[in-house]
Amino acid sequence: MQIPLSIQMIGAGIFVIAILHTFSTKFFEHLAHVRPAHAGVWHLLGEVEVVFGFWAMIMVLLMFVTGGSSEATRYVDSRNFTEPMFVFAIMVIAATRPVLHAALAGVRMLSSALPLPGSMGFYVTTLTLTPLLGSFLTEPAAMTLSAMILADHFFSRTISTRLKYATIGVLFVNVSIGGALTPFAAPPVLMVAGKWGWSLDFMLHTFGWKCALAVGINAWGVALLFRKELANLPLTSGHRISTPVPVPLTAAHLAFLTGVVVFAHHPAIFMSLFLFFLGLTHAYQRHQDRLLLREGLMVAFFLAGLVVLGGMQRWWLEPLLLHMGNGTVFVGAVLLTAITDNAALTYLGSLAQGLSAGFQYALVAGAITGGGLTVIANAPNPAGMALLRRYFEDDAVHPGGLFLAALLPTIIAALAFRML
Repeated sequence: MQIPLSIQMIGAGIFVIAILHTFSTKFFEHLAHVRPAHAGVWHLLGEVEVVFGFWAMIMVLLMFVTGGSSEATRYVDSRNFTEPMFVFAIMVIAATRPVLHAALAGVRMLSSALPLPGSMGFYVTTLTLTPLLGSFLTEPAAMTLSAMILADHFFSRTISTRLKYATIGVLFVNVSIGGALTPFAAPPVLMVAGKWGWSLDFMLHTFGWKCALAVGINAWGVALLFRKELANLPLTSGHRISTPVPVPLTAAHLAFLTGVVVFAHHPAIFMSLFLFFLGLTHAYQRHQDRLLLREGLMVAFFLAGLVVLGGMQRWWLEPLLLHMGNGTVFVGAVLLTAITDNAALTYLGSLAQGLSAGFQYALVAGAITGGGLTVIANAPNPAGMALLRRYFEDDAVHPGGLFLAALLPTIIAALAFRML
């Protein structure tokens, strides 16, 4: 639908405010502690998952006032909310005890082959294997599994704040690039793969080996940087390991996870599978931990808000992106991804005609490279933030700290895509 330029400009202004708000969540969490009389409001405004949904509601209310209910509802109806719904469903399923136990078994088996002291081998394997699983289970599932394992075995224990920030920075970057081995798992790749004819063989030869190399270098790099701390941290079974989960139940959970992934673009089907899955978890509650329904809904609210506000940015984002040359689009995509969303960038690129192969590669490589710099840069990031932020001071991850922690892993990924 055609949106008046004045409304689009208002939308751009609100988008900027929302971005600034994401950088201020730690401030609001601090207010909640020092001003308990209104702690509830400050906690609400300090929830990073609330930010874009909150400002999207403000945007829609302004559209109601300025353009009437018909224009506002037509715009909201024109948005595609499949991805928020999918992330919600996959996050809840991936975080269940049977799926987590299966993932932990794989990580433990591989880490046992690494002759490293303390928790170092387990740490390296978690930051390498689970992000690469994003190429097959989708990035939101990989992010959920990685964050749950890291929370249980590292963040919930006594480790330094520097290690926490370094870990979350590497995690976000590795998940963003780790999903690009295939053409169907990473949202920014999925947006263009069909239109540009990028097959599985093309992805493996053009992106895959570079992604795997960068993921490994990032994981080993942060492990070596904090080798003393990790070596002195004994490997434990984790708080979530209790009684064994029956193999048939684990198989059923993995089957539901696979079904949701296969039908990721058909919300009526994957949400039906998800509702059936909820019935299964209720029937076998003794083999379940608390379902992450609240966390999943918060993340979905964040992404839905990004969908609503992001639709207002095309008027300036598209010409800015498509007027770049092959040599500058990579850097431009990295920087723009940090303040928008990498899938939105590649989607805009897919609308253009006659793009060279070099431009296409640079656009997608830049989009996935910058996916770890901020919480809004990649769709799975809010899921990781929701699971890990409570282990930081004031229950908030400082955006500046995240950016700095992700900067070196981002540079390593950039070098892999541009130099190899």
